[in-house]
Amino acid sequence: MQISAYDKKIVRIRDIGGKVFTGEADTFSEDYGMHEFGREEQGIQLNGYTVFEKDMESVEVLPGYKVIRAEETWQQAGAYYVRIQAMAKKHHISLRQEFDEHDGPDTRYIVITEDDFPIATARMYPLDARSMMIGRVVVLPEYRHLGIGSMVVTECELWAEELGFSKAVVESRDNKVDFYDQLGYEVCGDPVQGDTFCCIRMQKDL
Repeated sequence: MQISAYDKKIVRIRDIGGKVFTGEADTFSEDYGMHEFGREEQGIQLNGYTVFEKDMESVEVLPGYKVIRAEETWQQAGAYYVRIQAMAKKHHISLRQEFDEHDGPDTRYIVITEDDFPIATARMYPLDARSMMIGRVVVLPEYRHLGIGSMVVTECELWAEELGFSKAVVESRDNKVDFYDQLGYEVCGDPVQGDTFCCIRMQKDL
């Protein structure tokens, strides 16, 4: 397998344990693998995960996938669509509850598309000069368990860092704490019962 051929492409990796990762591939050589991890193997890093060649069952390039920093209305419509279909409709959340005061002119949105169809999204807005809140992380049901949620969060973190923020904050549903923990977030607040979900604040240094 020529790992370097996947560099900077959006790929889906399935490892020998059955776990699936999706995101932009950052490939590394055998020398780097030995220097950084003590394993003389090439591999791929994506979304904070490292997968070595010998641990890969398959690698698939996803040419139809795109990451959009949705700054125009037509792009933001994709974010709203995913949230309505996957959250508001499923959990019987009113539009007034789903689209709150944080969905405003200064809110930024990441949208993942497959063949121009929106499949995942997240929003982000500043809490203060250092901290960016990442929320409304949503993946359409038929695209879940493919590593796309991790991909969305990572794209938000990259954008926040480019904008000069040094900390990412999430308000995780209580049943998603392990998901964010695997992405490097730490609990920094007590559980809070909202209108729909019990949430726990977590944070990560960028």
